[in-house]
Amino acid sequence: MTNIDLTGVFPAMTTPFTPDGRIDHDILATNARRLETAGVSGLVPAGSTGESATLTHDEHIEVIETVIDAVDDVPVIAGSGSNSTREALNLSERAADAGADALLLISPYYNIPEQTGLRNHYQTIADAIDTPQIVYNVPGRTGTNIEPETVAALASHENIIGYKAASGDVGQISSVIEQTRSESFSVLSGDDILTLPLCGLGGNGVISVGANIEPAQTTAMVGAAVSGDYERARTLHYNLAPLFDHLFIETNPIPVKAAMQYREYGPGTLRSPLTELADEHRMKLESILDELDADREMTLAGQSEVI
Repeated sequence: MTNIDLTGVFPAMTTPFTPDGRIDHDILATNARRLETAGVSGLVPAGSTGESATLTHDEHIEVIETVIDAVDDVPVIAGSGSNSTREALNLSERAADAGADALLLISPYYNIPEQTGLRNHYQTIADAIDTPQIVYNVPGRTGTNIEPETVAALASHENIIGYKAASGDVGQISSVIEQTRSESFSVLSGDDILTLPLCGLGGNGVISVGANIEPAQTTAMVGAAVSGDYERARTLHYNLAPLFDHLFIETNPIPVKAAMQYREYGPGTLRSPLTELADEHRMKLESILDELDADREMTLAGQSEVI
């Protein structure tokens, strides 16, 4: 198994689509390179933010391969989960064979397994595939919460190296960190707005939606937090908080795709049944982006005056 450092910022990449709904691999590759240049710690294609639920299995692998081919030095963590253990195993095998450095496995959705079923699901995949794997808990999408005790049991498996926490429950995240401290195990936020609190509890960073838009600032915030510079981390957190909040004003990835389009990082096209961002939300989002751009220009101007 290849070692991977799960510390820092890992953008949950969007999947750009052409107007007729095909994957735009050129823009996908350009965004992967843009994010790598900005200093992120890794990339996460074909996850929830990448509209994985609308991708065929072949498209999943094509997206993963495009990102792997586009970057030089950062690891690629491929979304490869499913509500069926057999299907998740097949997709994970294909992602690993494509060259993914690690796998992000959302918990089985809709069928609402018990905790024993969740443990069996993850252990089956970890036993079969010698690639680092991250357990992904997002009850709002799956209908099932992975309890901290279940995470702690899974953390003892050599191939299960991390946990993406997107429950919104800080107490539960704290319990996961506490129960896995004796393992070589990373806990990453799955909610941008909770990244700083999670780092304060001993977490390692974030699988981030906002980093698609502000990769350098998000990376600086997490870097400050994990190094103990909480004054700087708080300043950056509050700079980014309006963006983090508004990127979830409607279902992810509707707002982030609108932000990508406004920043000219790619089209805002979504696959049905997702719809375009409402006009009132779009106007507010664009205002937030304009403020971030203005702040960046002022900072650069100030640096030039000092030089």
